Amino acid sequence: MRDPRPTPPEGQQVSNETTYGYFGPRGTFTQAALAAHLESVGAADRLDASVPFATVTAVLDAVQAGEIDLGVVPIENSVEGGVSATLDALNARDELYIRAEVLVPITFVLAARPGTTLESVRAVGSHSHAWAQVRGWMEANLPAAHYVPTLSTAAAAEDLSGLDDLTYQAAVCARMAADTFGLEVLASDIGDNASAVTRFVVVSGPGHLPAATGADKTTIMLFQHDDHAGGLLEMLEQFAARGINMTRLESRPTGAAMGSYGFSIDFEGHLDDARVAETLMSLHRVAARVRFFGSYPRADARPAEVVPSASDESFADARDWLEQLRTQG
Repeated sequence: MRDPRPTPPEGQQVSNETTYGYFGPRGTFTQAALAAHLESVGAADRLDASVPFATVTAVLDAVQAGEIDLGVVPIENSVEGGVSATLDALNARDELYIRAEVLVPITFVLAARPGTTLESVRAVGSHSHAWAQVRGWMEANLPAAHYVPTLSTAAAAEDLSGLDDLTYQAAVCARMAADTFGLEVLASDIGDNASAVTRFVVVSGPGHLPAATGADKTTIMLFQHDDHAGGLLEMLEQFAARGINMTRLESRPTGAAMGSYGFSIDFEGHLDDARVAETLMSLHRVAARVRFFGSYPRADARPAEVVPSASDESFADARDWLEQLRTQG
């Protein structure tokens, strides 16, 4: 495997030759996430040259094949939890790394072809994650309308604008998608949770590990040697013993057999932090496999709360003390 840890780059600027892809089509929240990321790295002009892909898998395949440098995909939603398609696709591919994360507030509209009335809507198309977030509004305002699943919220809007044989008359999507595909907004802010947020990640092949900022996150996947009582606890104790806070923990089936699961974990800290390095080494000892997906700046820039015993200085002091014992003996 190629080394994912060359010297970190200076700053966060990207080359004009850097190519981007995202889970499309145009008008998705993922494109909005890409736009926000490009703005943050001073490359907003690269948005129009970015490439939409029909599925999360297609984005990650393109990154792994070197067809694009960076891909943006959704990984977690504050209402529905982890995006299983992304978690499983990442785990199935070696040499893919998370370089950044982006948080996008999720606000939905109900859009339709111009001239459509709310009363004429018998079916609504959208992505399953979006539908889960507007069920309450639908039951209150369109109780007789049935749900038609689509590949994405924007795909529902795009198909509605260009195809005549659809089984739905309206789409739940972002306002960006409604505007992009010339649809009329029948209702705004239809989400059941006004604070809903989706987390997106920027994925690349091996390359520069972002430098530690003090407000970082690390993502890994853990696999047990076998399923036994206390097996997960043994792995999780490695975090607790070093004062590391986990921000997400989900089990995902490995596909090897019924009951065989891996554990996808996000936690506070960076690979260059002593407590994180010690934790990963301990996990490497007790787990069958540790898949490292990267350390990267938190989108909310919130620093980790590190107890004194878990600071870099504390670990350095412990190493010095141990060395003194060795020399004195």
